[in-house]
Amino acid sequence: MKVLAAMSGGVDSAVAAARAVEAGHDVVGVHLALSRMPGTLRTGSRGCCTIEDSRDAWRACDILGIPYYVWDFSERFKEDVVDDFIAEYAAGRTPNPCMRCNERIKFAALLEKALALGFDAVCTGHYAKVVQDADGNPELHRAADWAKDQSYVLGVLTHEQLQHSLFPLAETPSKAEVRAEAERRGLSVANKPDSHDICFIPDGDTRGWLEERIELSEGDILDVDGERIGSHPGANAFTVGQRRGLKLGTPAADGKPRFVLEIRPKQNEVVVGPEHLLAIDELRGIKVSWAGLPVGEVATGEEFACTAQVRAHGDPVAARARVEIIDDAEQLVVSLVEPMRGVAPGQTVVLYQGTRVLGQATIDSARSALRPDLVSAEQ
Repeated sequence: MKVLAAMSGGVDSAVAAARAVEAGHDVVGVHLALSRMPGTLRTGSRGCCTIEDSRDAWRACDILGIPYYVWDFSERFKEDVVDDFIAEYAAGRTPNPCMRCNERIKFAALLEKALALGFDAVCTGHYAKVVQDADGNPELHRAADWAKDQSYVLGVLTHEQLQHSLFPLAETPSKAEVRAEAERRGLSVANKPDSHDICFIPDGDTRGWLEERIELSEGDILDVDGERIGSHPGANAFTVGQRRGLKLGTPAADGKPRFVLEIRPKQNEVVVGPEHLLAIDELRGIKVSWAGLPVGEVATGEEFACTAQVRAHGDPVAARARVEIIDDAEQLVVSLVEPMRGVAPGQTVVLYQGTRVLGQATIDSARSALRPDLVSAEQ
């Protein structure tokens, strides 16, 4: 099989490519240049896709004896990930840029180009598993190492994309084993730290970065009764569940900390309250996609049992879900058996049955039985 190995410059993608070569595939390595201004991407252990990562990827390909290329996806990355991130925050939502990058860059733009060039599959170092059902249809499942499982951020992959996805690290029991294998293979990235945070915000100051790109204006901070208790520099710079940076001059009656419960971008208001009011009972999602063939209940509109996860390393929560058709588009309604804390519109909810990823949606509203009037950022 002709395989295009996406080389981030990290240890996972290097070992994944090595395993693809060892399996007998015809492998070509490619590194994605996501910015024409290298200083706008983080360096060292704090980011990915920088110049130093490109060099590390080249060294790995050289050791593996496979061709190596750098593809310029900077314009597509800016439009589909960076601009989307800004637009979502401007609308009062909290996006996941890594999810968008997987959806629109690594498994849309990259895969499209790979297939056009005659490749059969794209190989990455993600910890996730593709298995075939009894009819040969692909299913996405969690990796063997749940601590490193990355199936959540791959929940955006479609049936067609899964047919051309290769994850050689799927059955690896631990990251330590991957590093040890890299050491045995002579790969210089064996002990390279993992990347973290948002790669296109160099200093990690998300709020400061947004303030330079979103027009912010001073507005009111309200308590749950609608009383003004402070002011803020711009509602768009806050996120649901935030505690720090509120700078409230009026203490709560019980003396306990307050958290952002709601963002109202149209009114430029931020609502704060006690921690227990962050508990969410129901989610409604838009931009629904299914990882492989959808379960049968999707077509009938019936409820189905599942677990729901809203963060890459969050705990899955037992739930029941159903699909509603509104304005000719699917909406996902997820009723949580146990409430989740601090769910924000713009986040992604991924559904599972056991280890299988069913699909995902972008959260449009989050409802709380304790605060039925607090429903979404679109108010």
